[in-house]
Amino acid sequence: MKSEVRINKFLSEIGYCSRREADRMIAANRVTINDKVPEMGTKIVPGDVVKVDGEVVSAPKEKHVYIAFNKPVGVICTTDTKVKDNIVDYINHPQRIFHIGRLDKPSEGLILLTSDGDIVNKILRAGNAHEKEYIVKVNRPIEGDFIDRMSKGVPILDIVTQKCYVKQLKKDTFKIILTQGLNRQIRRMCDYLGYKVVALKRVRIMNISLDLPKGRWRDLSAEELDEIQYLVKDSSKTAPDAE
Repeated sequence: MKSEVRINKFLSEIGYCSRREADRMIAANRVTINDKVPEMGTKIVPGDVVKVDGEVVSAPKEKHVYIAFNKPVGVICTTDTKVKDNIVDYINHPQRIFHIGRLDKPSEGLILLTSDGDIVNKILRAGNAHEKEYIVKVNRPIEGDFIDRMSKGVPILDIVTQKCYVKQLKKDTFKIILTQGLNRQIRRMCDYLGYKVVALKRVRIMNISLDLPKGRWRDLSAEELDEIQYLVKDSSKTAPDAE
């Protein structure tokens, strides 16, 4: 550990959780340093004892893991194991892992998980052209200028969405590639144009394509991980997934 490091960065670097989740735990007084509740942004030094919910936390002896998972409909993206059908229990990985971004319960497809909290922040950051590709089925045949309007931008959440690539695949199905990450973006965009999403599958995140049967996971290759590290090296602001 460096001579001084912020508590949220420490929890992230040792793979306990993302910085965002660490901030939530600190705000909820679940974290202590030398048995005292810290303020947000408090730094720790070697020798400090950090606890979460009264349990000492430290760097894991195992190497970090990075996996791709084909999430089925019904699995919930949460690390709270009290929640039924949570993604952590579903995968049942021997190491402590957490998801990078999320997919809603009714959505399916590619999601990345890791024990490395530091890379979570980099991948979730917006404004860096990190592409995510989805296949979307709507409740009725696509008509008129739907594809054109989706691609040029739709007003949701008090802003207009960024231009994006949209291509019709079937009478009621389209492909969309986003670099933006607004909350439930695709569903809100379709709602605005009078369509309801009935099926949504994410098939790619940056350089990682969905190549797994539903419900299965695999480790990322060294080449895939190297490419991710290259793509996120200049990341800035954070943002949620856009489904």
